[in-house]
Amino acid sequence: MFDLLRARMRQGMRTSSFPNGGADFPERFRGLPVLDPNAEARPEHREPASSAFVTTSGDGQPMLDIGSCLFSPEEAVDCGAAGAVVFTRDHRMASSTREGLISPTGEVELARALDARMLQLFGRSLRLRSVVAGSCGGCEAELTALGNVVFDLSRFGIQFVASPRHADGVVITGAFNRNMRVALEKTIEATPAPKLIIAVGACAISGGPFRGSPEIEDGVPSGIHVDLYVPGCPPHPLTMLDGLLRLLNRLPASAADVSST
Repeated sequence: MFDLLRARMRQGMRTSSFPNGGADFPERFRGLPVLDPNAEARPEHREPASSAFVTTSGDGQPMLDIGSCLFSPEEAVDCGAAGAVVFTRDHRMASSTREGLISPTGEVELARALDARMLQLFGRSLRLRSVVAGSCGGCEAELTALGNVVFDLSRFGIQFVASPRHADGVVITGAFNRNMRVALEKTIEATPAPKLIIAVGACAISGGPFRGSPEIEDGVPSGIHVDLYVPGCPPHPLTMLDGLLRLLNRLPASAADVSST
């Protein structure tokens, strides 16, 4: 027992200082993709990727859909005279609307705080039920990581629960297999009103790499109102945490625009 205590004391504080400090990401981290007019794509990435991330608007200009981005190196493409797509170190990508994830530059309309009534209910205590609607398991692994000692989601009063009856909202991950529709609808129905719906990952937002398959819905169906979209494949835990805290108006003013460099 004493050996364990000594080892723990030597380790020191392991919990991230977020949101009161910057985020520490590994070298391989790919954050918010943007269109840089001064950048050139690497020779092997001059052909458009096969995902729906980069499309063309009616006037021929590129449009970036962060909700469809798979964050693969192949998506760092050449967009001709407009420049090239590059991955930044910015983890802030969660938005309150689907349209907020689409722009000519990759700029995201970050999540807005809930209205006063919803904040009064959920601002200090939020319980979430996870629904895996056909997933590879990546998004769920990152959601699980939110509960570890590094990210410690519970310090913000946010926890995952086992039953929708005890939940304030539903977190949806996966490509939304058609066979899961009834299960998801029953879970949402069993969650007491008012409730929040959160779509996590490219699959839940747009269908991800399975987009266009007859077996999925290309993301959460339009008939289900979503309060927060968290892009990524899978999203980093801090991307999810940042979106949740913005939704709950819990980010201090000094941390509102903190991003990794």
